[in-house]
Amino acid sequence: MSTSRIGRKPVVIPAGVEVKLKDLQLTAKGPKGQMAVDLHPFVHIVIEGANINVHTNTESKKNITGSSKKLYRSITGTVRANIHNIVHGVTQGFECKLLLVGVGYKAQAKGKVLGLNLGFSHPTDFAVPEGITIETPTPTEIIVKGVNKVLVGQVAAKIRKVRGPEPYKGKGVRYANEVIELKETKKK
Repeated sequence: MSTSRIGRKPVVIPAGVEVKLKDLQLTAKGPKGQMAVDLHPFVHIVIEGANINVHTNTESKKNITGSSKKLYRSITGTVRANIHNIVHGVTQGFECKLLLVGVGYKAQAKGKVLGLNLGFSHPTDFAVPEGITIETPTPTEIIVKGVNKVLVGQVAAKIRKVRGPEPYKGKGVRYANEVIELKETKKK
């Protein structure tokens, strides 16, 4: 049975990364840390040299058609993407950049706490979770870094949610590549 287009591509294991497969869990250890991903029973993983290949596990069900075939394909592609993310995470890591737009808006990283002044009557402290590092190269820039892509995205979204960009002037916390479409104000 064929797999999804993403599922067909092998995941390349870079030099310095150790990958182990045990039961339904794949573990990758690299220079940035160690991560593991749980595998779905619908997939079969084959490690050949410096490549990880993901195949559908159709030993018991030879003729799969219709919506079941689509489900197998989508799960294969998802598992391959998850494996690629942990291999990329332990070698290079992930980062998300946020910008603060507004008069007097600033951020300062203080160890495991991010201090935010976002126009409220009080400063807001954001507790940084384990496995994430936050840098503030300038007072209006926040860089969230980590090995887990999902955790980096969640932390960036939580920081953005403290004061998201408003639609009239665009003030607030936004992603670096985000485009805010401004609304026109009321006319008399």
